[in-house]
Amino acid sequence: MQSKEITVVGLGYIGLPTAVVMAEAGHHVKGFDAKREVRENLKQGKVHIVEAHLQEAFTEVLGNGCLEITDHIGMSDIYVICVPTPFCGKETEKTADISCVEAAAEAVAGVLKKGDLVILESTVPPCTTAGIAKILSEKSGISQKEFYTAHCPERVLPGKILYELKHNDRIIGSAEPKAAEMAKEFYETFVEEGCCYVCDDVTAELCKLAENTFRDINIAYANQLSVICERAEIDVFRLIELANKHPRVSILAPGLGVGGHCLAVDPWFIVEKYGDDASLIRTAREINEKKPIWVGKQVLKEIGYDRTKKIGILGMAYKPDIDDMRESPSVTLARALKSDGYQVFGCEPNSHSDMVSGIKLLSVEKLLDTCDYLVVALAHEEFKSREIRKKIAARPHYDCIGFLRS
Repeated sequence: MQSKEITVVGLGYIGLPTAVVMAEAGHHVKGFDAKREVRENLKQGKVHIVEAHLQEAFTEVLGNGCLEITDHIGMSDIYVICVPTPFCGKETEKTADISCVEAAAEAVAGVLKKGDLVILESTVPPCTTAGIAKILSEKSGISQKEFYTAHCPERVLPGKILYELKHNDRIIGSAEPKAAEMAKEFYETFVEEGCCYVCDDVTAELCKLAENTFRDINIAYANQLSVICERAEIDVFRLIELANKHPRVSILAPGLGVGGHCLAVDPWFIVEKYGDDASLIRTAREINEKKPIWVGKQVLKEIGYDRTKKIGILGMAYKPDIDDMRESPSVTLARALKSDGYQVFGCEPNSHSDMVSGIKLLSVEKLLDTCDYLVVALAHEEFKSREIRKKIAARPHYDCIGFLRS
């Protein structure tokens, strides 16, 4: 495939690395984000997310002109939509909020021309891609037969995004086989090791949801085991270690819960679409969502419900060594404890903020000096030194992840 003019809509945790990798492959990429502050920072050469090697790669493609940050969406050959799809609703009834996807499609429709390819990378409920094609047609006045749409969900691990964008297999789906093949040819220009597989659009949409739901269900099993072991008064980490000696058993380690924009969100899209037929998926989600509250109850038992105690949470992101706090179970725990009247502090060495959701963030040293009781939520690299581990172990603590056992 010859070099193409690409527009990436949405320059967040997925869109920005994706734009960089496409630019590295020799395409001219225009990146647009609805947030002015994001655009201005990027124009000044500053990436706004923590991701390994991203700043260096971004600086290079911005400097050589392969990546351009724009204030509006202009004409291109290919449009790649990478905007958020959170859920809306409370408690157990959560539904996908695809308003950002629809807004992006409407914006692209304003410059769409015949023969263009529009790729939706955002994780969405089944049948969303078909709805986006309809919006593009209605808003542009171009027949759906005269442009192409496809869905290619991202499937990368934060902290390794640049590597995995080039090495992971990709699933590309479209209701129109020619569109799927066009998208496949495009992705093969920067997917260096992985394979690109084509299918219909609904299969591609559900494939991404199934992948993350598989992990969510397995984590829910580990988290439920931790609750059972607390009642049985045994060490859940030792139990899992012994169970995994079986050649066909591989139980995950429990934790504080499940966070992030994928695992904590995507299973609800299946529940929304398929209701009672997704009962196992719903139950797993509920187990993982309740885990931070359960941990909070264990903490309060240990401190004797003494509201003079200062509680410190080590790790406020949703996983180790990143700054992403979306749907973080640590934030859920901190807010619950604070709402009960306790003084709560967090430590998130990957964040430049001093507050998150009303919780004051301290350095690890300051947290250890300030707090009477610690909750070990994540195994950040900054917590792993022998000195820090000794200080944590010497204080009253609740170790959600078995951090101090290793």
